Amino acid sequence: MSRMTPFASPLLLGFDAMEKTLERISKASDGYPPYNIERVSANPETGAPERLRITLAVAGFSEDELEVTTEENELVIRGRQSDQTERDYLYRGIASRQFQRIFVLADGIRVLGASLKNGLLSVDLIRPEPARMVKKINISVPQ
Repeated sequence: MSRMTPFASPLLLGFDAMEKTLERISKASDGYPPYNIERVSANPETGAPERLRITLAVAGFSEDELEVTTEENELVIRGRQSDQTERDYLYRGIASRQFQRIFVLADGIRVLGASLKNGLLSVDLIRPEPARMVKKINISVPQ
């Protein structure tokens, strides 16, 4: 018996790549590091449009150990800590492991920038208002 997916509808043509991406991301999610996604309201005084902000808790990571990239329609955030000095821990409760967190971006979403402050990495995204486009398709009559 095959399973039905939301993208199996005959009305959704060409979404098979998106389905595969969503499957891959749902399997890779382990919850580390924790993150928030918030909507930052537009500021009419400065002309700043509405933005989205992703904030990750990356305590213990320096700017050099973090990497923020976009690959196709994905925002990829990686963290790699290197333990330069050998330490003799009596108790170790702070994890120092590498991570990769992937967010799928809708078409048109752009990354404005990223900042690291107080152990929180914030990535600001902007979604430009899409231009409404109507295209007339001519109907031809075979002769």
